[in-house]
Amino acid sequence: MSTVNAAPAEKKSAGLLATLANNSKQYGIVGALVVIVLVFEFLTKGVLLKPNSFVSLIQQNAYVIILAIGMVMVIIATHIDLSVGSIVAFVGGVCAILMERQGVNWMLAILISLVVGLIIGCWQGFWVAYVGIPGFITTLAGMLIFRGLATVIVGESVPITSPEFRGIARNYLPQLLGWWGPFDGLTIVVGIACIALFAWSQLRRRGKVAKAGLTPEPMALTVTKIVIATLLIGFVTYLLALSGNADQGGIPIMLVILGVLVFVYNFILTRTVFGRHVYAVGGNRKAAILSGINTKRVDFTLFVHMGFLSAIAAVCVLSRLSSATAQAGMEFEMDAIAACFIGGTAVTGGVGTIPGAVVGALVMGVINQGLSIMGVDTAVVKTIKGLVLLGAVAVDILSKRKKS
Repeated sequence: MSTVNAAPAEKKSAGLLATLANNSKQYGIVGALVVIVLVFEFLTKGVLLKPNSFVSLIQQNAYVIILAIGMVMVIIATHIDLSVGSIVAFVGGVCAILMERQGVNWMLAILISLVVGLIIGCWQGFWVAYVGIPGFITTLAGMLIFRGLATVIVGESVPITSPEFRGIARNYLPQLLGWWGPFDGLTIVVGIACIALFAWSQLRRRGKVAKAGLTPEPMALTVTKIVIATLLIGFVTYLLALSGNADQGGIPIMLVILGVLVFVYNFILTRTVFGRHVYAVGGNRKAAILSGINTKRVDFTLFVHMGFLSAIAAVCVLSRLSSATAQAGMEFEMDAIAACFIGGTAVTGGVGTIPGAVVGALVMGVINQGLSIMGVDTAVVKTIKGLVLLGAVAVDILSKRKKS
């Protein structure tokens, strides 16, 4: 009897181990982020995960996440965009001039800035998709063009005086539910809702797989993911709900912007025809053409999205710095590209996810924040980030070689 019972258990265990092995790269990235956070929490003597430090981590590194969302789609399709930092400087300069020199309302200035970003995306998408110039060359030219234009229109700097605009990067959602002791009630409710939504999505996905007649992942793995996500979301909720004071605290507006962008673009990449075409083009462009996919339209649309997201990043950076300068956005493209590769995006294209890019951006952000708190020189910070990027790409290449 014991022998009969042992067989299913052994089969179930093997299924769990096989699932973990197949997804080891994704889980490893999250595990690496947790380890890095714990290491810097120790090295900074508990400063890194203080509520105000955590909010600063979100606000100061929002641009990396926003740019990485677009960059991961571009890289999946086997392109690259080196112009995003210059676009951030140029669009930020346009937005600042509209508000401070032309007297345009701050909301209208933001809208015009987003349109400018879309136009830039159309411009670069045209050269890549319809003229056939490689994305590397097109965006390298764009990096020079828009940095030059930013220098011409901005000059030394353009200070921002609008408190509403500056509040985008600094303010929080209204405390609609008041304070529950030392905690913001709205933050707690939103945190619980996120936990419930994640659990429901995992169970629903497992149910759909089983209903389709396929073998779902082991229930033990699903439960484990829900438990880990509950702990992480709960801890983040605790930090946000405790941040600030009676006048400020709770959910930063910047976090809401990031959440909306991640949700929308993850849906686009995983649930729409366009998203499937992006993966098809990146996996095998010739096969995609033979299957009837309009690869030129896909390439064009990708760069339009990249221009739009660069404009959003420009608005966020301008709001945080409260001043437009021609030097804004320096090396932003490097941070975004590094975040994608650290998050598991394949160098050769065809593989990558937005959640992975977000985790990669958080890795870069934690390294920046932790080393900054420790007072490490900027040159050393760049060296460490370069080594992390090199290691991430090496792991990707070696894992593919091992599978081959």
